[in-house]
Amino acid sequence: MEHLPVLFEEALHFLKIEADGWYLDCTFGRGGHSRGILQQLDESGRLLAIDRDVEAIESVNAQELQKDKRFVLYHGRFSELTKAVELYDAVGKVRGVLMDLGVSSPQLDTADRGFSFLQDGPLDMRMDGSAGMTAAQWLAEVEENELSKVLFEYGEERFARKIARTIVERRQREALRTTLQLARLIEDVIPYREKHKHPATRTFQAIRIALNQELQEIEEGLEQAVQVLAPGGRLVVISFHSLEDRIVKRFIRAESGRKFNPGRLPVLERDIEQGRLKTIDKAIRAGQEELRRNPRARSAVMRVAEKR
Repeated sequence: MEHLPVLFEEALHFLKIEADGWYLDCTFGRGGHSRGILQQLDESGRLLAIDRDVEAIESVNAQELQKDKRFVLYHGRFSELTKAVELYDAVGKVRGVLMDLGVSSPQLDTADRGFSFLQDGPLDMRMDGSAGMTAAQWLAEVEENELSKVLFEYGEERFARKIARTIVERRQREALRTTLQLARLIEDVIPYREKHKHPATRTFQAIRIALNQELQEIEEGLEQAVQVLAPGGRLVVISFHSLEDRIVKRFIRAESGRKFNPGRLPVLERDIEQGRLKTIDKAIRAGQEELRRNPRARSAVMRVAEKR
């Protein structure tokens, strides 16, 4: 059975795909969304997909789709979105941008990537395994105060200080090199268990976000997405935790309101500008049937906006 990404049908619906349009899939992953978009394009339509994960770029699905002349795959981050679109002279021509945030199923399910606290593997956690510092290297040198701040702000972990202190004490005796080493350390530190949530969930999330600068990448990506969209083009964003969704929600809200220069009084109609975006529908969540097939969809939230 073909794997379909979360909110697959909803994403394609709200992109409002035109057969001859330019589209941008900012997170190629397994290629599910990209394949769905391509099926709705004619010979003049184009799809540019981006992914920072080398394994996604080199996957069998990527190689297969790249045989399609309407499809281009770019290795890069959200913050390189404009750069990628400029290569094809498509700035201001894109009819739809899709951003599927967070860690993908292949990354979680592959122990060697170091994202999972349920499987033993090297403490890596890099979205792009070809560049940057691993989680093991970062944990070996990060200051205790900074680590505590990361765990509290990015993981919303109430025992952030205690976990940070224990990690710093442990690394003086032995290096933290594997996912299960870290997961067991956290299990020993946290005094109680949340229902249906592993004690290491918040810490692993926080370290991953900090290591990959995920929230900064989302902020840059949203701004650049609006820049490359054509008037009437759609921005569709799928988030998987509250930190991501909060950024998306605030960005769309800020760009959807009417703005004026507060330094000029009285405020005249001509001084008021419309925001660059128009909110489309309410927050969209997975239905019961999808939740039955894929429990990971329970935290997914999709938000949609249209460029004025």
